[in-house]
Amino acid sequence: MAGIYFHIPFCKRICAYCDFRRTADLRRMEPLLGALHRELEARAGYLGGHAVRTLYFGGGTPSLYAPEALQGLVDHARRLFGFGRPEELTVECNPDDLTADYVARLRDTEIDRLSIGVQSFDDACLRLMNRRHSAAEAISAVRRAQRAGFVNLTIDLIFGIRGFGGEILRRTLDTALELDVPHISAYHLTIEPDTVLGRRTARGEFGPVDDGTSEREFAAVHEALTAAGYEHYEVSNYARKGYRARHNAAYWSGEPYLGIGPGAHSFDGAERRWCSSAAGEYIAAPAYGFERLTPRDRCNEYVMTGLRTAEGISLAEAAERFGAATAARLVRDAGPWLAAGTLVREADRLRIPAARMLVSDAVIEALFDA
Repeated sequence: MAGIYFHIPFCKRICAYCDFRRTADLRRMEPLLGALHRELEARAGYLGGHAVRTLYFGGGTPSLYAPEALQGLVDHARRLFGFGRPEELTVECNPDDLTADYVARLRDTEIDRLSIGVQSFDDACLRLMNRRHSAAEAISAVRRAQRAGFVNLTIDLIFGIRGFGGEILRRTLDTALELDVPHISAYHLTIEPDTVLGRRTARGEFGPVDDGTSEREFAAVHEALTAAGYEHYEVSNYARKGYRARHNAAYWSGEPYLGIGPGAHSFDGAERRWCSSAAGEYIAAPAYGFERLTPRDRCNEYVMTGLRTAEGISLAEAAERFGAATAARLVRDAGPWLAAGTLVREADRLRIPAARMLVSDAVIEALFDA
């Protein structure tokens, strides 16, 4: 099984926290659409016959493109890869793009899952992040999509923002729960150097929250959402039964995927490849970087992706794929974390309890084959 990811790099406004491959030069949207179709043609053999089951439009802001243009890319991919109706077809949307007309046109496509970039239901927090919608607009966008018949909706939230925890975070969570969407992604703010918040931090005008605040806010998100019936199935993802993100789950389980667009990554099971071009270069001639994974790399990726999920990793699978010695090493290295309760072992599986997933990076690093 495999997935196809389309990276749409355009944004009307650059968010203060974002360091993804993106541009505010919307004049390139039409030529880049043609370049996406050309790259699809050029890479039609990449997946080696694996059946495509999910497609995902990410960004950037895919909802800047007309729904018909997005469907055109799906139709082209179908002709090249021979799949039927996808199991899941997601498009990331900004709330202010989801007008009644836009939502109605989306309903006429095969797109069946909307990922709505809310981030917060507090207007002051949205202004800090340089988002182009208000809390009221975000609520209206979700309700509009629901009235149009979209059931499989997810909203993104960000926590760990200095000055916007406590009661402000609680109100955002309460509003999210009132909207009753089946999936919520909640990310801790990471301040990257080459962003507005990164530059403000370097000048001493902003900064990250301390570790204690991170832990309290992570716990507040976890407790609020799990109490409301959401499964905390990955570090940053919560879903009601039957609504886990299928496309993203393929990344975590090591399935092949094809990335189309500037900055998009691909994986064929042995090699990771990425498009290193900015939008203008991509239109002219895409350039790529690649990395062939060693057995050690593949083992470390198995540990890294598996321990970010509720299922964790299987020692039997590790032994089968990487050797009995590797499985024994994992058991040995897991010892201190098992004793501390940060890891648990159930039959042949090691997993991090969902409530402790904030420290997953430390556990994963300890279990890496260095």
